[in-house]
Amino acid sequence: MGLMEVNGIRVYAYHGCLTEETRIGGSFRVDVSVEGDLVLAETSDRLEHAVDYSRVTAIVMEQMALRADLIEHVAHRILKALKSEWDPALRWRVRLVKERPPINGDVAEAVYTVGG
Repeated sequence: MGLMEVNGIRVYAYHGCLTEETRIGGSFRVDVSVEGDLVLAETSDRLEHAVDYSRVTAIVMEQMALRADLIEHVAHRILKALKSEWDPALRWRVRLVKERPPINGDVAEAVYTVGG
């Protein structure tokens, strides 16, 4: 069993329910982890046997470019896209962080995590 993490993928996107969020946008971070049988990558030293973190990042960027109201929805879309690309037996976790959400109060971040 192995664990691959791709942490701190930074994206500027336009997610949110407020009109100004769709116009001005905001900063987001995405962390992705995948756990499962990664022995073939460990032993072969071949990219085609691995979870390519360059491709993981590209999928996150693609999904973050599609505007949505809720970070829950975006995180689920990212998870679904990742799962469709690799072995379904792998267990994924997506953590989406909305930095400095425009709410009444001093809030550093709003975070949603989904896995499966």
